[in-house]
Amino acid sequence: MIEINLLPGARKTKRTRGASFDFRAAFASVSERVRDPWLATAVVGVAIGIGATAFMYMRTSAREKDLAEKERTAVADSTRFAAVLAEMTAATAQRDSLLRQIRVIRTIDGSRFVWPHVMEEVSRALPPYTWLRSLQQTSAVPAVGPEAEAGVSKGGSGKSAAAAKAEADEAAAAAAVTLRIVGQTVDIQALTRFVRQLEDSPWLENVTLARTDNVLAPPANTEVTEFTIEMRISHPDSTQIRRVPLTVGVR
Repeated sequence: MIEINLLPGARKTKRTRGASFDFRAAFASVSERVRDPWLATAVVGVAIGIGATAFMYMRTSAREKDLAEKERTAVADSTRFAAVLAEMTAATAQRDSLLRQIRVIRTIDGSRFVWPHVMEEVSRALPPYTWLRSLQQTSAVPAVGPEAEAGVSKGGSGKSAAAAKAEADEAAAAAAVTLRIVGQTVDIQALTRFVRQLEDSPWLENVTLARTDNVLAPPANTEVTEFTIEMRISHPDSTQIRRVPLTVGVR
């Protein structure tokens, strides 16, 4: 068919290749079908709720499975290591018991040779023309056991805090042993050497010349100098302790 344009300047309309989709008409048809907008909102809300519930259920189920698997693994590990933990607890208790016994033994062994050391140091420092009249302990002798002196409390004693503190103070007082030496000399320079040599001893400390008096010594009533020395027993470190093996010959 031939078309002739009789109007000058008029443009020929272009034909569209295909019909375009009209969204406005589609929504208008939907709105015509659903006349109640609140019902549509309710339907959409229910659909969203069902979808959210399904998503949360699936996520919770996945977490539950994961936690159940972790619980089974933890129970298996606990069962496997229960015997090891029991052995470790028993070994720790045995170690603590042995350490307490060793401390008590060291305390007993470290204090039983104190007086022999003191006697040896005093006799070694004693100069000529000087003699002793007495050597005695002036500090109180506390009645504490080796456990208290070593700082180890007996298990299951049920002592209060005040009783434990008093026992610890008494044990600390037991370690501070003070001595008094009363002697006589005919040479004042010998007394000076005696005090100086006592101060050099690692087993003695706080050596103090308390007093000196001129007295008459029997039987010839010779005038001598009587002196009183105050001192305290010291506990040197292991490097200054000399140990000699004791051997007894048997016939």
